[in-house]
Formats: sequence, C-alpha cells, structure tokens
Amino acid sequence: MPGRRFAFGPFVLDSEAGTLLRKGAPVSIPYRASLVLTAFLNRPGEVLTKSELIEVAWQGAAVEEGNLAVQIAALRKLLGQLPEGGDWITTVPRVGYRFAARLGPYAQKRERSLEAGDGGEDATPARRPSVAVLPFANVGGEKEQEYFADGITEDVITALGRFRWFVVIARNSSFAYKDKSIDPKQIARELGVQYLLEGSVRKSGQAVRISARLVDATTGAQIWAERYDLAMMEVFAIQDEIAERVVGEIEPELLKTESNLAAARHTGNMTAWDLVRRGTWCFHQVTRPTHVQARELFREACRLDPQLPEAHIWRARVSNGLISCGWSDDSSTDLQEGLQAALRAIYLDEKNPYAHYALAMACIFTNAEQAILPAEKTIELSPGFALGHFAVGLARLLTGRASEALGPFQRGLKLNPHDPQNLAWLNFMATAQFLAGDTEGALLTSARALAIRPDWAPTLETMAACYAAADKWEDARSCIQAMIEAKASTGFSLAALRDRIPQWRDQVSDLLRKAGSAEQRLETSFRHDQ
Repeated sequence: MPGRRFAFGPFVLDSEAGTLLRKGAPVSIPYRASLVLTAFLNRPGEVLTKSELIEVAWQGAAVEEGNLAVQIAALRKLLGQLPEGGDWITTVPRVGYRFAARLGPYAQKRERSLEAGDGGEDATPARRPSVAVLPFANVGGEKEQEYFADGITEDVITALGRFRWFVVIARNSSFAYKDKSIDPKQIARELGVQYLLEGSVRKSGQAVRISARLVDATTGAQIWAERYDLAMMEVFAIQDEIAERVVGEIEPELLKTESNLAAARHTGNMTAWDLVRRGTWCFHQVTRPTHVQARELFREACRLDPQLPEAHIWRARVSNGLISCGWSDDSSTDLQEGLQAALRAIYLDEKNPYAHYALAMACIFTNAEQAILPAEKTIELSPGFALGHFAVGLARLLTGRASEALGPFQRGLKLNPHDPQNLAWLNFMATAQFLAGDTEGALLTSARALAIRPDWAPTLETMAACYAAADKWEDARSCIQAMIEAKASTGFSLAALRDRIPQWRDQVSDLLRKAGSAEQRLETSFRHDQ
C-alpha cells in the first residue's frame, strides 16, 4: 500500500520516500533492499517466496536468485539483531524468507489518515515516479485480434521497465483491469501509481492504428498523446516498433514532468531523490548558471545517498554537459568527475541505460573509439532509448565515420522527435550529412534546427558551409553575418565536440574563406572557447 510508514524496533521506514531512520537518524539503504523490506513489512510474520520478492524488487526482470540473496544479506547487515536476539529476517528452507518482528503504531496511524482523506505531514513525500500501462483496448472488437493488443501492452511494459528511475507496475497487476469500466483515478489509487498509460488498437487488413496517451492520475490531465498509423508487415516487428516509439516519447515526458514538479515543490527538507529531480529541472534549462546549480544538487544527493544510481548518473551528465557546452572552468577536473560518477553508476546499477550513456559521453572527450561500446550497450539494454542512438551516432562521427553516424541520428530523432534539445542532435546529423557529401540533406536538417532556434551560431555555421559548398555565395555570406551577430547570444556552443570531428574545421574554414569573408571576421567567427 502506498503512503505507509512502518515502525519496528528502533527503525522507521517511509515506503514512499524509500528512506529508513534509526532512532530518528537517516540510514542509507539501497533501493532494491528498500523494496524487499517494504514487501516484508506489508506482510509481517508471513513467509514470502523468493519469486514474490524478486518480482517486487526487479519488476519482472529476469534475475538469478543470487541477486535476491545479496539484498537479504545487505538488509541483515543493515538492521543488525533483534532487541531480544536473533535475525529480523529468517530463512525458510527451499521456500523463501519471513520478517520476524512486530510493527509499531506508524503504519496504523498512516492508514487511518489516508482513509480519512488526510495526506498528513507526508502528503507529498519524495518517491520514485510510478506508471501503470493499462491493457490496450481492441477497438475492432475481433476476438482473434485480442492477442495483438495484449502483445503490444506487454511489450510497452517490458520496454518501460528497462528505465530504472521510475517504477513500472508488473503485467499481472495491470491486466487485472482488462475489460473493466473503472475510473482511472481509482485504478491509480489501487495500484499506487502517479501516471497511467492508456491505449487502443484498431487493425484492418494490413493496416494498424495505435493510439496512446499518458495521463497524470491525480489530476486527470493529459501529459502526452500520439497516434501511429503503420503497415502491418509482420506482427512481432510491428510490436517492437510500437513499443520503442511509445517508450521513446513518453520517457522524456515523464522525466520533464517529474523535474518540473520537484522544482515547484521545493522545501527546505529534501531527500536525495528530491535533490536529483530538482537538479534535472535545472539541467534541462540549458544555461551555464543552471548547469552549475544542478551539479551542486547532484553532488549533495550523492553525499546523502551514495547508493542512489541516479545521483551519480546525473552528476556524470552535468559534468559532461559543462564541457560540451563550453562552460567548464577546468575541463580536465570535470572530465574526471564525470568518468568516476558514470563508472560508479554502472557499478550500482549495471542494467541502467542512462548509466552507460553517461559513460559513453564521458569517453567522447578522451577517446571516441572507446565511447562506442558503452553507447551500444545502452541500445542493447533499451532499444527505445533515444539518447543511446544519439551517442552511437556521435561516437561514429567523431571517429571519422560520418556516413555510419546517420542511421543512429535518424533513429534517435524518430524515437524522440519533440525534445527541445534535439537542436544539438540535428546539428550533429547535419554535420554528418555534410561530411558524407550530402550537402542538400545537411541544409534541410539545418533548417529543422534553425526552426527550433533561429539565432544559434552552430546551425548558421553549418548552413554557411553548405551554401559555400553549393557555390551559393550570397547565401553563405548572409549566414556568416548572422553567425557573427549570434555570437552575442548566451546559448551553448558545440565547439568542444565539433573541434574533435576529423576534417570538419579545415573543410569549413576553407569553404567560408572562399565565401569572401575577411580574415579577421572569420577568426572571430570560428574562435571557440576551449
């Protein structure tokens, strides 16, 4: 049950916040260990099977029993002995485990306040966002197509489950509501989730239409909606395609919504998870001051909870971001911090695609060839993770394989077409097209980037080079002039990354000199902060 606090011995566990207190002082508890402990406390004195505990802690992922044993051992070490002696958690041979202690008054008090409609002092504690994917409706009504709608739902649940920063309700819990007319708010309360993903499937011949929408279960507000019209050539390929596209779009929306909520609900008493979410809001403002502020928030989150993977992931990402945007005062130190944070995140959660993405982007600045492996690992873990495809494309571009970079860039943009930060990825794709000899394609891609931000110097630089390559000298000069004027803007640049691309600087410098710009103006235009 969501919203419960459990008191046992000298401990109090807040199951929503995932925080544990011993005699009023916070105790660091690993995330999966907190899920296992909550399962025990929900059913004190009962025997829980190993499969039940694995389902609770890993949300349907296939893991070995040894992983559960590690979490049990960590809990036993953390909790110590019962006041009267013996272990809090006892082993039931060949079956599972049992929690031996009685609970104090916190749980009952919390339940009464919730039943009365009172959120109490912890009405909005920090917790991981949670989402339930309801069974997609078979709009056509043909029973033989029921399997198709169910298959898509299951694929989306599996794909979303690869992202570790939010909780996805297991398949059996979601399918308990299949073909039932129940108010979504009631479903959300019963499942203990903040978000619901609803959808429908209509299949006619070889055509299929998939509609999906993400709603905030507490308010009923629609966060995101999309419709997909696809040709059904082969069932399983289509299911994979739909799952990837749905997940690729709603995962960033969830992240944006959660970080906005954290920023709006800032209080003086913040948990590590609060700090991470507030930091992500600052990070996505994409300015130097907010990046610096985000780094401090992520550092503090790492200090409060060294076992929280997301704190290290975002500390790595912001360190990389300060370098790539040209905002670092000490790129060597920032690079080292980013590498160490990424490696720590992978150690804590090796199946988190964000952790491997953070490592790939850190490697970009040392050895782009070494970035390819962790970048490809992100896609292996989560095929619908747009940033993973972008990282693969960037690593290939920086190792002189412009043509091979185009596919990953295009895939990433298809998976997440509405992200405002696609401005940078469009620029890199245009760069790859230009170096691959597709000047016309580079111009079209640059125009897409220019529509997002008309005054960004890197986009104007690419367009000027393309016009010069096509002997359109007047257009090239116009872009150069606009680029010089755009230098006064306070946005971020791509210099730290673009300068690492083979042949880019020499080719572009030569083309723009041919466009007739004066030497001094060219140097001003091309001199980037290191």
